[in-house]
Amino acid sequence: MLILRSSPASPFGRKVKIAALELGLMDRIEIVVADTNDPAEPLRQQNPLGKIPTLVLEDGTTLFDSRVIVDYLDHIAGGDRLIPAGDERFAQLRLQALADGLCDAALLQVYETRFRPEDGRNAAWVANQAGKVSRGLASLEAAPPAYPDRPRIGEIALASALGYLDLRFAGAWRSDHPRLVAWLDSFAAKVPAFESTRFKG
Repeated sequence: MLILRSSPASPFGRKVKIAALELGLMDRIEIVVADTNDPAEPLRQQNPLGKIPTLVLEDGTTLFDSRVIVDYLDHIAGGDRLIPAGDERFAQLRLQALADGLCDAALLQVYETRFRPEDGRNAAWVANQAGKVSRGLASLEAAPPAYPDRPRIGEIALASALGYLDLRFAGAWRSDHPRLVAWLDSFAAKVPAFESTRFKG
């Protein structure tokens, strides 16, 4: 049995879970919640960076981060399913990188308010992170990705990123990005794993 160390609200963990469901591999994966703030957390031995998601293989080997984990899952499922071959591969990896970058910048804004005292927060730094999200959303709104019959890693990563913005920023992105809203609605309708992995806490 593979073990996925993650947390219910992690957009990167959600990406991995959607990928596993789409590949038909979820019955081979046990999900074990990790507390990244706990110094005694075994995650720190499983991943020296102490980050989620981390995948523990049956022989104890660990894989991280989410991009590596999804690549591995696609490989054991036969390959060329979520990560296509040929030129399309790089379009998907680029979209995944953009979506992951949105998540990184959003997470940093959340962490700034969650972990730093108000009098120590850096408004310019927060604005810089918010700018990354704004520019990323604008580029995607201008040209939402084409949607194939089955989702690939780029689309899965983007849906996970938009879902995280809904969760932590109360969907504020939606009013200025109607084409992306329509894109996400279409994704959710076609991919039941998106709703089944939604954090409802």
